[in-house]
Amino acid sequence: MKPSNRAQAIDRLATTLRFLAWPIACGLLLAIVIVQYNQLAQLSRSSQPPPLARALAAPSFADVIAHASPAVVSINATSVNVGSVERASPDKVNLYLEERASLGSGVIISADGYILTNLHVVDTLFDAFNAQVTLVDGRQTPATVVAWDEGSDLAVLHINMDGLTPIPRGDDSSLRVGDVVFAIGYPRNVGQSVSQGIVSALRRGADSTIERIQTDAAINPGNSGGALINSNGELVGLNSSILSKSGNFEGIGFATPASLAVNALEEMVAQAIEGNAGYLGVITGEALGPRSSELFFGIDSVRGMLVESVDDGGAAMRAGIQPGDVITRVQGTKVIDGGNIMAEVRNKKPGDTIEVEVYRQGQTLTLPTTLGFGQAIIIEP
Repeated sequence: MKPSNRAQAIDRLATTLRFLAWPIACGLLLAIVIVQYNQLAQLSRSSQPPPLARALAAPSFADVIAHASPAVVSINATSVNVGSVERASPDKVNLYLEERASLGSGVIISADGYILTNLHVVDTLFDAFNAQVTLVDGRQTPATVVAWDEGSDLAVLHINMDGLTPIPRGDDSSLRVGDVVFAIGYPRNVGQSVSQGIVSALRRGADSTIERIQTDAAINPGNSGGALINSNGELVGLNSSILSKSGNFEGIGFATPASLAVNALEEMVAQAIEGNAGYLGVITGEALGPRSSELFFGIDSVRGMLVESVDDGGAAMRAGIQPGDVITRVQGTKVIDGGNIMAEVRNKKPGDTIEVEVYRQGQTLTLPTTLGFGQAIIIEP
C-alpha cells in the first residue's frame, strides 16, 4: 500500500472511531448503572426478612384466642313469671304471665359439663324456666342450674354433651398492672367476640389476695360470665360487671379472679351433689299389665312403666331412652310402678351411673345411664 493510501485509511479509521466513541461510552456507562442498581436491589432484598418472618413478627393473638374460645359459651335463659293478678269475679282470678329473657356468657370448666357464670345471668330461671347453652361451634343443648351463690354472684350450670373443651387455667395471683388481657363473651347477642385491654388495677383484700381485677377491655351487656384470659390463652378472671353511668362500657370493667371463681364452683358442685338425689329425667305413664301390654305390643308379657317423654338433654335422653320404651328394670330390680324407679334413683347421686333395662320393639336393651341434677342448691352466706 502506498503511503498516501495508508494515511487515508488511518484517517478514515480515526474518523469512524470518533463517530462511535460517544455511543460506546454512553452504553458502557448505562451498563455500569444497571449493574450497580441490580446489586443494590439484591442487597436490599437480602437485608429484609422473608414474608413469613414479617408476618410472624406482626402482633397477632389469633392463636391465643383460638386456644380459649371453644370453652366460652352463650347462655340464653328465659323464664315465665306471674306479671299481675286481676280479680275478674268473686270466685275467679286472672293471672297475666310475662316472659323474661337473659343473655349472657359462661365458661366450660370441666370436660364433664360444668359451666361457670354469673348469677345475674340466670337468676330469672328459678320459676318455670328454660336455659339453652350454645357453643362456639354452633352446638346447642339445654342446661341445668346446679347451684348458685348470691354473695359472690356466681352460678354453676351443667350440660350433658360430649367433646367439650375446658378452658386452660392461669395463675391470677401473678397478674400485674399493665398485663395484656382479653375479654371473650357474647355481647348484645352478636355472637362470640373478643376485646383487648390491660389490667388497669388489682383490688386486694385484707390478706392481700386479689378480690377483683379491673380492666379496660370492653365488657358490654352479654359479656357477663365470660372469660378474661391472659396472653397465653389461660383463664385469669370471670367478667362480671362495669362501672358506668350510662349502662354502656366506659373503660372500667371488673372480673372475679379465676382462682376464687373456680374454688367456689368446686364447693358448689360438692354441695349440690351432696344435697341432691340423682335425676333420671323421664315422665312415665301407666304400669303395664296383661291387657295394656297386649294393647300396646300385641303380647301380654311386657311389664314395667311406659315412657311418655324424656327431658331434652337430660340423663335419660343421653342414655338413649326414648318415648314409647318400657322401663322394665332399674339396677336389676323389676319395675312394678313409678315408685320402683324413684326408689332406685333417689339412692344415687348426680354423676352416678345406673343400668336401666327397657323393652323396645320386641327387644330388651340395657342402657348405662349417668344421672343428672334434679334441682339447684342455694349456697347460704
